[in-house]
Amino acid sequence: MKKYINPIGFFAFILIIGLTTACNEEPKKANGTKTEIVNEPFQKRSVPRFDRDSAYAFVAKQVSFGPRVPNTEAHRKCKEWLSGKLKEFGAEVIEQDFQAEAYTGEMLNGTNIIGQFNPHRKKRVLLGAHWDSRHIADKDDERVDEPIDGADDGASGVGALLEIARQLGKNGIDIGVDIIFFDAEDLGKDNRDPNDKTDYTNTWCLGSQHWGKNLHRPGYTAQYGILLDMVGAKNARFAQEELSMKINPTLVNKIWTMAGQMNQGKYFVNALGPGVTDDHYFVTTLAKIPMIDIINLPEGNKTFGHYHHTHDDNIDLIDPNTLNAAGQVVLAVLYNENNQTF
Repeated sequence: MKKYINPIGFFAFILIIGLTTACNEEPKKANGTKTEIVNEPFQKRSVPRFDRDSAYAFVAKQVSFGPRVPNTEAHRKCKEWLSGKLKEFGAEVIEQDFQAEAYTGEMLNGTNIIGQFNPHRKKRVLLGAHWDSRHIADKDDERVDEPIDGADDGASGVGALLEIARQLGKNGIDIGVDIIFFDAEDLGKDNRDPNDKTDYTNTWCLGSQHWGKNLHRPGYTAQYGILLDMVGAKNARFAQEELSMKINPTLVNKIWTMAGQMNQGKYFVNALGPGVTDDHYFVTTLAKIPMIDIINLPEGNKTFGHYHHTHDDNIDLIDPNTLNAAGQVVLAVLYNENNQTF
């Protein structure tokens, strides 16, 4: 994943902030007329316990397929497994196939995997992570041209969301929840040439760019979105990512406050982190759904974790306790939203 966003050169924050208001307007039909809002009864439900060992097993399973680079057999097998698990947990699944050209010129065959819980409900929350892994180890000193496992950068967010899906299937919820595994996120150009002023932002997050322009349901919207990226490394630090604070500061502050109350302040640090080019950027700007990012942003580290885009991003890096911190907090958000206490 990605590069840090330059907050000085970053485009139209004011517009993005405005989207948080626009997203709360009444939904409209394709012809511009307002859709009738139906009163939907919601049953109060207890927050289930996130199973850290289950989430860890989901991460390990993804890694076992090999690097999940589009156009590979490992990628195909993992796609089938992910879709199957979401169906097993009771979600209605859409596989959104697409083609996109990578910065290398290769045509990628990608699939966004969308699991819908209570698809008829109007009140919805969107959860996301990317399921592909990087095609090169461009920050490593060895085997630079080989793909990486992406245990944290990709698989950890997916593993946490699979466990959340499992809990939704077991325990039930009344609001609508959509889980999207975005594809072809991590095949962008990481430019480190100070003389090259080209903006390579759009070479990243090809799956969320496609989804943002081609929603899985016409007129789809959600109250807000939460992205999980790199949420599995030992001693991760989830600072408040700068772009998220521009998009939806109220949501960020509520989540971080709740995390502190849940004794997860070790991970959810009340400190501003740098902005990141990530799927939440395109969900917000293209689909106009304000989405925030829970992501490991080590203190004083301008290149993410030491393992970022190297072969050290493997299963040995993953700590079930970190997965639990992210997953349990997001579960609490969903069930408190359901109970109208969030």
